[in-house]
Amino acid sequence: MVHYTTRRIQPKPSKVFDTYWRFAAERQEVFFNRLAKLPFLTADPILLRHKFTNAYRASDRVSQYLIKKVIYKGDQEANELLFRILLFKIFNKIETWDLLQHEIGELTWRNYSFDSYNQVLHGALKAGESIYSGAYIMASGKSSYGFDRKHENHLKLIEQMLTSKLTEKVTAASSMENIYQLLLSYPSIGSFLAYQYTIDINYSTLTNFSEMDFVVPGPGAKDGIKKCFLNLGDYSEVDLIRWVTEKQDQEFERLGIKFKNLWGRPLQLIDCQNLFCETDKYARVAHPDVSGISDRKRIKQIYRPNKSLIDFWYPPKWALNDRIETSHFY
Repeated sequence: MVHYTTRRIQPKPSKVFDTYWRFAAERQEVFFNRLAKLPFLTADPILLRHKFTNAYRASDRVSQYLIKKVIYKGDQEANELLFRILLFKIFNKIETWDLLQHEIGELTWRNYSFDSYNQVLHGALKAGESIYSGAYIMASGKSSYGFDRKHENHLKLIEQMLTSKLTEKVTAASSMENIYQLLLSYPSIGSFLAYQYTIDINYSTLTNFSEMDFVVPGPGAKDGIKKCFLNLGDYSEVDLIRWVTEKQDQEFERLGIKFKNLWGRPLQLIDCQNLFCETDKYARVAHPDVSGISDRKRIKQIYRPNKSLIDFWYPPKWALNDRIETSHFY
């Protein structure tokens, strides 16, 4: 079913639009080749040299850790669930979560102490460790909470969210957009992070919305859209992401590509949004003559194999876990 409003003037694709689909298919092929522990991952020199996220957001290493070891491991009471999700996502770094667990023990809202968490995180900073992922950039929050250290303001942000009955509002939300707007109302959280956190919360049992319900294009996705289309016609960027997502089977067929989806799950809005961001990066090398909004020229992250084991496991409500051919990824 087509949900976007029918527009009179259709988008006009550029040559990068075909690259979008070929990239999605080849990146997913790499995923399955790794899953099968094959020595050959891809013949694509750009994918071999540079780091790109998976075609499906939930398959990325950090998302997998969040789903299996943060969301579905531990107390499933609503406040505890939301606390763990927010605590993990504020830093978005596996090593920071592991450090807090090692030093504090079970991470719970009922036993939360600002001083204890602050002491651990401050100690890590003094030791020269980075406690935040480089994937997202958050505002410091100092103007709202008054602390000099970024992590102190963010701990206070989590406190504010939990004490302002955000859990009750999330579980009562009538749509994914409703949750997004709730998150957007808090200090330090802009539109990009509010959408990402909404997706993360929706992995849990707190909500059960379709990932086809709502999308917000991030800065990278807007760059990718700019490269993939000469003009958008009468479509907004949000319309465009939905249009692409709903055309995926048609586009793969047009290009003669046999796309290996996620055990029957097609690409969702969040995935196609992310793929625009990754296509922007890929096109910096594949199509250096095509400019985006930011006009960045290089891909910063170099691919380095991570040998640590991932047991792939998705939100049970997706009904994918009994379809996974093998659980090991090296």
